[in-house]
Amino acid sequence: MSDVPDIRASDAERERVATQLREHAAEGRLDVDELDERLQAAYAARTRSELDALTADLPAPPPPRPAPPTVRRRGWGLAERAGSYVGVMAILIVIWAVTGAGYPWFIWPAIGWGLALVTTGKTGLPGGPRRRR
Repeated sequence: MSDVPDIRASDAERERVATQLREHAAEGRLDVDELDERLQAAYAARTRSELDALTADLPAPPPPRPAPPTVRRRGWGLAERAGSYVGVMAILIVIWAVTGAGYPWFIWPAIGWGLALVTTGKTGLPGGPRRRR
């Protein structure tokens, strides 16, 4: 935890060690009596070296799992946005066909949304990657 052993421990550090001890007990490395003993020592610890001694014989916790990629990290989400575009356009075409198949009015939302679909990923408009300022 620390290179300097005489540094005073904070409440957050005590709580972090107590959480680690509980996790080790849940995994079977500590029995109930030893857990209770170490928890009391953790909450009574004044320095970081006292806290380090409580977990010295236990393996280090595994590194945290990386967060799943967000849309921003995956790219500009063309596949997701194109899927909704195709679905809505299919619904509009069905409505057009059911209502008499006259003037093909569905082309106007198709053109407008299609242009927005293609351009927002490259310009930094909402929905596309943004530049950091």
